Amino acid sequence: MSIAGGLHLAIGRAAEVGCDCLQIFVKNQRQWRAPPLTDADLRSWQKALDETGISPVVAHATYLINLASPDGPLWRRSISTYVGELRRCEKLGLIGLVIHPGSHMGKGDTWGLRRIAKALDRIHERTPGFATHTILETTAGQGTCLGHRFGHLADIISRTREPGRVRICVDTCHIFAAGYDLTTDESYEKTLDELAGTVGLDRVAVFHLNDSLKPLGSRRDRHGEIGKHALGRGAFGRLVNDTRFLGRPMILETPKGTDPRGRDLDRLNLAALRRLIPKEKIKPAG
Repeated sequence: MSIAGGLHLAIGRAAEVGCDCLQIFVKNQRQWRAPPLTDADLRSWQKALDETGISPVVAHATYLINLASPDGPLWRRSISTYVGELRRCEKLGLIGLVIHPGSHMGKGDTWGLRRIAKALDRIHERTPGFATHTILETTAGQGTCLGHRFGHLADIISRTREPGRVRICVDTCHIFAAGYDLTTDESYEKTLDELAGTVGLDRVAVFHLNDSLKPLGSRRDRHGEIGKHALGRGAFGRLVNDTRFLGRPMILETPKGTDPRGRDLDRLNLAALRRLIPKEKIKPAG
């Protein structure tokens, strides 16, 4: 949800469309710097949480950050920016800060994975004792972006000195575009088996739910409305009813706006997901 006008307003926007959990940016995601959070900001944030009951809340890091960058100044600036955002998350009580692992820019996968792990070690050294997790997101694998194989994420985590501080975010569009199929019972279980055997299902902290406008293995990141594109309703039905992920937040990253009849797309996508769950299992919104 948008944080325009103040971080706390995102909570109200989420409640208005019927969300149970929430993802935000903790600052303008198009800029490196951000003004410090004030006591008034924190009070407004907590008040909105108390009034709505929305929980948990996760943040997404700015897209400017590249923890695999071979450019020294950009790499160091990326580390400093992520540290700053992680500190904001800790003050807000967020469960984690989601980040795309990074792009090696032609230096190769192995080099890039090591570079990311080294960056995470520096980040964690500067944020000792934080409860907010670093959350590495699966990617579609466009260009030289890393994270499109579950093994990439497992490799990064295994190289860090504090692996207990790292979790992952599974994005449905991204993994489908990367070649992980969810569209049949057999392919869904095969994908989950690989996830379990590399990263581990217990390390999945959050899901991003979105259909894919592009076909399986396309390596192209194009999000679509739930159940209307290449993934289809069945894939989401399997995921939202998978008891292995009870209690894990599932965040919509679908297109914003309204349909031709003026209906809010967030409401429609939430409804599409909830229709896939037996009524007795649905937690009332708010």
